[in-house]
Amino acid sequence: MSAFRTIRGGTLVRRAAVLASALAVLGAVASCGTETGTGTAASGVTTASDAGAASAVTASARTADRATARCHTSELRARVGGVDPGAGQRNFPVVLTNVSSRSCTLYGYPGAAFVDASGRQLGPDPKRSPGDAARVALEPGESAWAGLRFSAPGISGARTATPAALLVTPPDERDSLKVPWTAGAVPVAGDFSAVFVTVLSEGTGP
Repeated sequence: MSAFRTIRGGTLVRRAAVLASALAVLGAVASCGTETGTGTAASGVTTASDAGAASAVTASARTADRATARCHTSELRARVGGVDPGAGQRNFPVVLTNVSSRSCTLYGYPGAAFVDASGRQLGPDPKRSPGDAARVALEPGESAWAGLRFSAPGISGARTATPAALLVTPPDERDSLKVPWTAGAVPVAGDFSAVFVTVLSEGTGP
């Protein structure tokens, strides 16, 4: 009986040792799993610094969108430069200047129309001279210009009228800018009476 108790006691001791060892291994595995899980979860959490960076990127994209937006009529000032005569032609630069506090762009042809003192249009709309349009980016204070050209009425024999103003409409806009016209008579009907306008280019004229 004494020997049986000794063997049984030894078996119990060994079983207890094995159980303790298994619990220790399970604890280590659980601890590793917890650390790994924590690390994985942490990598998916949006921190304050991440949110700030995302906000900065969004703000930058919005700023870029605003910078490339087209110029609106209210942001521009128009003027007509001096005549550049040549080969029976009269050429005028029509200049649009960005008077806003932001960058904007112009693309294509401006609209133009001669009007009398009552606002009635004189002659048809100008025709578009063929040309390759390019997007013109204007910083505040910068300008773009388009050429306005017609045959000298004294040579062409076209019927004429003397406008009070030139209405200039920026590309893709509905509202016009009114510029006093001081360059005399323009052709409004008859042979060689067509007026031509060119695409907008950087600067204030040739």
